Amino acid sequence: MAGCVCRVELSVSCRSLLDRDLRSRSDPLCVLLLQPAGGAPWAELDRTERIKNCQNPDFCKKLVVDYYFEKVQKLKFGVYDIDNKSFDLSDDDYLGGIECTLGQVVSSGVFTRALELEEGKPAGKGTITISAEEIKDTRVVCLEVEARNLDKKDFLGKSDPFLEFYKQSDAGTWQLVYRSEVVIKNNLNPCWRKFSVSLQTFCGGDFNKPIKVQCADHDSDGSHDLIGAFETNLTQLQKAGDSSPVEFECIHPEKKQKKKSYKNSGIIRIKSCKIETEYSFLDYVMGGCQINFTVGVDFTGSNGDPRSPDSLHYISPDGINEYLIAIWSVGSVVQDYDTDKLFPAFGFGAQVPPSWQVSHEFALNFNPSNPYCQGIQGIVDAYRQILPQIRLYGPTNFSPIINHVARFAAHSAQQGAASQYFILLIITDGEITDLDQTRQAIVNASKLPMSIIIVGVGEADFKAMEFLDGDDGVLKSLTGEPAARDIVQFVPFRQFKNAPREALSQMVLAEVPKQLVSYYKLQGWPPLKPPEIKAV
Repeated sequence: MAGCVCRVELSVSCRSLLDRDLRSRSDPLCVLLLQPAGGAPWAELDRTERIKNCQNPDFCKKLVVDYYFEKVQKLKFGVYDIDNKSFDLSDDDYLGGIECTLGQVVSSGVFTRALELEEGKPAGKGTITISAEEIKDTRVVCLEVEARNLDKKDFLGKSDPFLEFYKQSDAGTWQLVYRSEVVIKNNLNPCWRKFSVSLQTFCGGDFNKPIKVQCADHDSDGSHDLIGAFETNLTQLQKAGDSSPVEFECIHPEKKQKKKSYKNSGIIRIKSCKIETEYSFLDYVMGGCQINFTVGVDFTGSNGDPRSPDSLHYISPDGINEYLIAIWSVGSVVQDYDTDKLFPAFGFGAQVPPSWQVSHEFALNFNPSNPYCQGIQGIVDAYRQILPQIRLYGPTNFSPIINHVARFAAHSAQQGAASQYFILLIITDGEITDLDQTRQAIVNASKLPMSIIIVGVGEADFKAMEFLDGDDGVLKSLTGEPAARDIVQFVPFRQFKNAPREALSQMVLAEVPKQLVSYYKLQGWPPLKPPEIKAV
């Protein structure tokens, strides 16, 4: 196994993008794909944020890649005009892309190429520029910022201010490191949400590196108006404390030149600036966090009679079906992080002997007091044995099994330590019946050490599942309570029918490390055994 030399973050900007929108400018997003060894299909690694109405975007979100000196890592950057909330890019306009290697980007410092719609066909005058930086430091800069008496920029209202932080590169140019997500509408005295940026991104670990802060008035057509700016560095920002904020005059250079009486365009106050350690998924796992894996299998009637080859529960002559493939794919990865290898497995939506009442939470091994199966093979064996003994029925209720795992996660959370994290894999064939109760169950679970993976088998319409996956926005309960964090990942199995088996597990498990870290970060819990910090 090749050892990763380091991690690099890629900053992306584009110029002169094609304009695909009729009444406004394009809303670009850049996606990064990696071609695995052996010529396998391109796999998405990361993507930037979407910037509205902009043909010359400087993307704020950095794309992070593991760099292997001994490998040729083929990369593809694709720029798309995003006009909907779907995560899928196939229905968005392609604005151009390039193919290159990570070695080319790393060795160039700043790597600029013309965008192409296809090989040999330029995407107008569009270009893409990528710069790479090694991530050497795991610390983050946490900032709280507010402003007072900003200039009024809107004719009919006040201003809609947002912030941008830039660091000065070695070449003297300014590189965007943070843009405030929330634009505060119609407010000349805004207080922005607390945010954090990695120390590496913010200033390359150099506390005296020049930082430029710009405050601008947001316009929906992309023609934002500068309110003012100032320059500082992290050493100065760090002087801010809970009771003594650091203040900077926000200066508009043109106004300063024109008016002798000009003082400033408002005051930016740094309420607090702290350097904190950001722990990784591996820090938590290597520090002793156990990952507990639970499976929930859909046994509703819409799957079809298991004895019929048309049924999704039909086990083919070679001993598999889509349910078994999903259990193997995900379980084989997760089991390595659980020392006892005992996994609870449940079914829902079937009539169960001896009473033949419909159950939405029955143990696959028919032992409710000890529903644990020995390893992934134990789950597979229990599944095969139970199929002939139950009657597939309905409805499709998710909330009982989510609440079941949530009870264990809540008990673990009461310990106040990063000791146990819970992953629930639900495999289902279709439309959910108890959507409102499931929404509430997920919102409740989002406050617990827990992630939910839903794999949809068969050819059903999975719109409700996509709704539960928070990629398109924050999931809310029926009463309007938002999820504390995104904990659901939905994947339709049909997308992976002809792909290598590991492709499914990579897709469904890709979000789990981020979800685990986000939970413990929210709680402020370090790993049980924190790593030794080696700051550079």
